[in-house]
Amino acid sequence: MDLFVNEKPISTEEGLSLFDLRAWLKKDADIVILNGFPCREDHPLRNGDRIILIRRGEVPPFDELEALMAARHTPGVHQRVKKARVGIAGAGGLGSSVAVALARIGVGKLVIADFDLVEPSNLNRQQYFTDQIGLAKVVALRDNLERINPYTEVVIHDLRLAQDNIPIVFGEIDVLVEAFDDADAKAMLIETFLRCFPEIPVVAASGVAGYDPANSIVTRRVLRNLYLVGDGQAEAKPGQGLMAPRVGIAAHHQANAVLRLILGERAE
Repeated sequence: MDLFVNEKPISTEEGLSLFDLRAWLKKDADIVILNGFPCREDHPLRNGDRIILIRRGEVPPFDELEALMAARHTPGVHQRVKKARVGIAGAGGLGSSVAVALARIGVGKLVIADFDLVEPSNLNRQQYFTDQIGLAKVVALRDNLERINPYTEVVIHDLRLAQDNIPIVFGEIDVLVEAFDDADAKAMLIETFLRCFPEIPVVAASGVAGYDPANSIVTRRVLRNLYLVGDGQAEAKPGQGLMAPRVGIAAHHQANAVLRLILGERAE
């Protein structure tokens, strides 16, 4: 009988039950999933069944976790995502959310730069926790990403990006995500990076504040290698702040654009 256990093919004798298999392969597993459904009672196994055996609190070894993650991807996607190197300029609402999304899909390397600290006002939209207040954002984000996917390499730069260090920090990436709040900093980053690396795409954002309709946030190609996410209008100002829903929508537009570029698709 041919089965898949934690996404690895195995062959067994006929007549084996689900709990027999657990006793044989991972007797301390306290979560047993058969063909996508958790099972608390024993079941007979059939040829082609897919079984997941999990011990609570245990981090699977690399090859096993990779197989389990890849099982949710479109065939042929995971190996290309695993090889990708993505730069993220800014670790605030956009940058931290983009980083989480890319770590969850298994991007191989993230290079993240920011000079700021986690403060209470960040917690309304950024991917941090109350016990991380006062930490450097890049340090806190690296810790959180390691908990999500310990096999994504995260390189951090706790510094303010400027024209002279941008080529050094982001010199070996495949796609750059612009995730700044300040308009002047956005322009400086994009202009500097595209001048230094004209063949590497940039996914930027503008117009994500407030609580306007979600569908007003779009991804557009504005130059040959520059993509812009947002509505282009809704800037943060008194009476119109940055809030988790729209910032999260824009961040996931950016992450999806990055994924499409990694896979050789048009991002917009």
